[in-house]
Amino acid sequence: MLYWTMGARHTAARTTGGTPPVANVVVVGGGFAGIAVGRGLANSEVRVTIVDQHNFHTFLPLLYQVATAGLDPADVAYPIRTIFGGAPNIGFRHGRVREVNHAANTVVLDDATELNYDHLVIATGATAAFFGIPGASLYAMPLYSLADARRLRNKLLLALEDADARAEQESVALTFVVVGGGPTGVETAGALAELISIALRRDGLRLDRRRVRVVLVDLADRLLTAFPPSASGYAARELRARGVEVQLARSVVEVEERAIRFADGERLETAAVIWAAGVTASGTLAQGLSVAAGPSGRARVGLQLRCEGRDNVWAVGDAAAIPSNSSAFCPQLAPVAIQSGRHCAEQILHAVRGEPLTPFSYHNKGIMATIGRRAAVAKLPQGGVIRGTLGWLAWLGLHLFYLVGFRNRLRVLINWTWRYFDWPSGPRLIVADAETAD
Repeated sequence: MLYWTMGARHTAARTTGGTPPVANVVVVGGGFAGIAVGRGLANSEVRVTIVDQHNFHTFLPLLYQVATAGLDPADVAYPIRTIFGGAPNIGFRHGRVREVNHAANTVVLDDATELNYDHLVIATGATAAFFGIPGASLYAMPLYSLADARRLRNKLLLALEDADARAEQESVALTFVVVGGGPTGVETAGALAELISIALRRDGLRLDRRRVRVVLVDLADRLLTAFPPSASGYAARELRARGVEVQLARSVVEVEERAIRFADGERLETAAVIWAAGVTASGTLAQGLSVAAGPSGRARVGLQLRCEGRDNVWAVGDAAAIPSNSSAFCPQLAPVAIQSGRHCAEQILHAVRGEPLTPFSYHNKGIMATIGRRAAVAKLPQGGVIRGTLGWLAWLGLHLFYLVGFRNRLRVLINWTWRYFDWPSGPRLIVADAETAD
């Protein structure tokens, strides 16, 4: 991990056109929510510093395609400095926040640098939730960062190469288990099955496809529980048609280095266990803020997105427990992160201008999940469902719209167009440094 060292105290960012800023805003996190806050404050009268341990924004919904060799890592990442290159009041600080000093209104980085703030925004996102299952955090592979995706791609491709090397001496069986039947698990399982099929067909691997298994397991009695049952049934049928074994109502009790155990006593030897069973903010900065705690370690905020008990500390996206009219809290989804980030920026400007604040209201635009090439489901805000090729095209269009950077959009569009008609060779590269990436 690299950090900048610029003295004991540091005042953030650049000013706009020589005009002194009316407030310093520190945004911790460069994900969907943090970028949305920055965009909402760009070219305004406040001075903003975005702090992140990576110097790039990652488009999380497409990480599974990097992990399954459908896209290159650079296709889903974009430099944060480049995003805000035209906004002179936005600065970036490469580093990790160690603690927040509320009394002094400073954040302390791992290199002991302190950043002063008048307003602090916590947009640190979430991490994989392992639910205390023994061995899961050690041996299961989550998919919540670009480094996770690169490590998983290495793991998958190495397993196939090792099996091919042993194919002449023995009949090799490989089992890949995906834990979690939500959108991430469904998308990963479908893409993994397609990766195996194309690798066997195009790369000359000497493996019996019938002995290479992709197993998707979930504790629930159906996939995609946030969708209507008809969409769940469609997803299960499409996955099975692609060779995925869908096992529902199964509980994982332990993950070993090369095996997984279930509550019914079965122990299944595995080449990899991919963890897509949920996320949590526990263990992140949001949990250590010394503010009222919400579920899963999230910081509890009011309707204006201020942390309870703190007038100048805000939380957005997956890091925040945001009140909702339809349920106790807003779901941890990218649209919530983007909308709450925008709203938070508006509220900070209201606060520095002495204007009244307004409550946040999440606008549900629907949810989507892709099963594989030419197959996806989309739940519309009014409750209707589209699926199949039409759902897949809608999924592609929405993700291209939100993807950051023209070059990234163009590269991904070309890649997906090619894959619509045929399977290209793809970036099936085992990158040696992926295991040590952070």
